[in-house]
Amino acid sequence: MKSPVHRCRDVEHGRGQNRAGSNCLQPEQRIPISKDVITSSSSSAMWFIRDTCGIVCAIITWLLVFYAEFVVLFVMLVPSKNLTYSIVNGTLFNTLAFLALASHLRAMCTDPGAVPKGNATKEYIESLQLKPGQVVYKCPKCCSIKPDRAHHCSVCKRCIRKMDHHCPWVNNCVGENNQKYFVLFTMYIALISLHSLSMVVFHFLYCFEDDWTKCSSFSPPATVILLILLCFEGLLFLIFTSVMFGTQVHSICTDETGIERLKGETGKWGKVPCWEAMQTAFGGRLSLSWFSPFTGLSCKREPVDHVAIPQGEIIQEDIIEIPLTYFHVMSNA
Repeated sequence: MKSPVHRCRDVEHGRGQNRAGSNCLQPEQRIPISKDVITSSSSSAMWFIRDTCGIVCAIITWLLVFYAEFVVLFVMLVPSKNLTYSIVNGTLFNTLAFLALASHLRAMCTDPGAVPKGNATKEYIESLQLKPGQVVYKCPKCCSIKPDRAHHCSVCKRCIRKMDHHCPWVNNCVGENNQKYFVLFTMYIALISLHSLSMVVFHFLYCFEDDWTKCSSFSPPATVILLILLCFEGLLFLIFTSVMFGTQVHSICTDETGIERLKGETGKWGKVPCWEAMQTAFGGRLSLSWFSPFTGLSCKREPVDHVAIPQGEIIQEDIIEIPLTYFHVMSNA
């Protein structure tokens, strides 16, 4: 996607040399479309991306967690002679694993902030009652009016508000609405990886001092293989998820998504302070709800007031200036 500065230059170039004295459309003139209007078409519907690669990666993620669960319980904790050690570590590991999988499910099945398709119509733009001189941009791929800081995802086939990246491990984009759940997922996976690694170390030390046939219900070769595989898995995911957790928290604190940093689209909006950005992403002041993937869930179905989008023919131009005088500039999404 071109930055607003590049788009601004394209607009002036498209207008021709006879209007060289006219002012360039500034990025601040972009239409501030409200979040309620943008997400009204999909906020109440079940969100799931039918991508084969993403579905396979999500299944692999759950299988790896279940493998760690199996080794921790049946190789290390159940055969242990110390009942207190088994209960404490089993409760802690299972709680963290449950929160990790719940966070993964919420990150995968939550609308990341998708812009409704096909709203780039003359009737819809006129219904927004924009001021003269404002300019809106249409995504040529999903035919939607792109709000500021939205980018098109080729996998989701939608424009996503504050899109950070598309993660195949959660089979979804990480955007405005589900970034909290992705941060929680990476945090809890890192914690269970660290916990399992510490238990593997203690188990090896215990078995070296005692008889291997007494410290596990499996044969010594099978026990060693299972522990080595768990150690490799835990170390790999500890490094990966710790890095992802750090980059996500950094993106929230700097109010700058990964794709914006990659494309150099910085300084085009008023950034908010770090703590305010954290409160916005995690839903309010610091509390235990920050660490819960179940916030926002309700068994009651509340009526949702949908914003009707006037129907009409899709505008062919990618840049539309108010009043509705169109000029065609081909831009990359």
